[in-house]
Amino acid sequence: MKYSIKRQMMTVFVGLILFMIVVFMIVNGSFLEKYYISNKKSEFIKAYTMVQEGVENGTINSETPEKDLGRFTEKNNISIAVIDSEYNVVYTNVREKQMMVVQLFGYLYDKSHQEVLEKTDSYDICKSVDPQNNTEYLTMWGNFDNGDIFIMRSPLESIRSAVTIFNRFIGVVGGCVILVSVLLAWYFSKRITEPIMELATLSQKMADLDFDAKYTSGGSNEIGVLGENFNRMSERLEQTISNLKEANYKLQKDIEQKEKRENMRSEFLGNVSHELKTPIALIQGYAEGLKEGVNDDPESREFYCEVIMDEAGKMNRMVKNLLALNQLEFGQDDVQFERFDITSLISGVLQSLDILIEQKEAQVIFRHKNPVYVWADEFKVEQVVRNYVNNALNHVDGEKVIEIKITQENDMAKITVFNTGTPIPEEDLPHIWEKFYKVDKARTREYGGNGIGLSIVKAIMDSFGKGYGAINHTNGVEFWFELDMK
Repeated sequence: MKYSIKRQMMTVFVGLILFMIVVFMIVNGSFLEKYYISNKKSEFIKAYTMVQEGVENGTINSETPEKDLGRFTEKNNISIAVIDSEYNVVYTNVREKQMMVVQLFGYLYDKSHQEVLEKTDSYDICKSVDPQNNTEYLTMWGNFDNGDIFIMRSPLESIRSAVTIFNRFIGVVGGCVILVSVLLAWYFSKRITEPIMELATLSQKMADLDFDAKYTSGGSNEIGVLGENFNRMSERLEQTISNLKEANYKLQKDIEQKEKRENMRSEFLGNVSHELKTPIALIQGYAEGLKEGVNDDPESREFYCEVIMDEAGKMNRMVKNLLALNQLEFGQDDVQFERFDITSLISGVLQSLDILIEQKEAQVIFRHKNPVYVWADEFKVEQVVRNYVNNALNHVDGEKVIEIKITQENDMAKITVFNTGTPIPEEDLPHIWEKFYKVDKARTREYGGNGIGLSIVKAIMDSFGKGYGAINHTNGVEFWFELDMK
């Protein structure tokens, strides 16, 4: 990355160290000589004081002061020569006495090679060049109160050589320091940037709603604390989004349920008004006929009354079925699961329909005698069986055979109700479970059907969460449903 923290940290580290080395070398080259000269002037003045004291006391050549002066001048690389008024050397710490004398007189009479740095009544301190060896010195010369003259000097080439050597040393050491600083900067920047990059990746995954990723680098520093906060934020965001999704799902379901109920209500009112229109018209017509005495004979009146009672009975059954279906579809009818014998239940339903079976002259075959225990709501299963058998009796034709079977497979009991007759048209087969749907409206009207029975079956089986359906055969139709045995 062009602007990565690692690169910036390494640049700052190396740049700072390089800047410090360059500044140090510049300061060393520009100010070290001046600092050296300033200190050397102080040493000259101290040596001057010591020499003056020895000259005035006459102890310049005594053992103790000379040793002290000698140690001091040797330590500070100062050459001294003291000459009396008769040009005799009173004191010197150099072997080439004559050279010092010559140089002293050169300073007295030739000032072209001097750069005066400090001047008093007793001495001058200056920078000068020795024409004999072309060497630059820091020189102090003057006279004492007794008339003796002196000269002190110290070469400046040593300090310049030291500056050069020191700068070279700083360059070598600086190169090593830069190399080490690069390695250290790389190491520490890596230690810092890797957790930051992990946090960047984690934030990107969180932005993409991937909350499985967690900060794993750990640590007790600020980045570690930030990583732990990221983990907690990820968990809370995940929980919050989960709650929002759940709330949104419930809200959507509520809206759908509300729309569904509104549609069902509208459909229910439309279908009920349509279905009740015919029986109400019949009842009204026959009742008016009775009132107006259309036929006064008892047999006609009895026929009129039977029609009215029959239509009222159909209306009553339809209303009951609609109420039952309404409770099932709106989830207002609780399902009570219990274990019961489906064989016994089917036998009881068939026994209660004996009269109707005789009227239809149908042959009902149910050979299963052994108990088969299932888990379901016994009352609702009885409604399913009764609706299937009633539907079979209303549509049985041809050989007029109704066959009921129970088959068991994979802990499931499958109950089938088959009746001979005309198969259901394939285009009508998917719609037979819809409310008020009638394949043959004339025949349905003939036996008093209202197209609600199979809708009740659908609602019950949906509440169980089990399968059901209808299959066409060449000689009839088979209806089936499944129940758990365990």
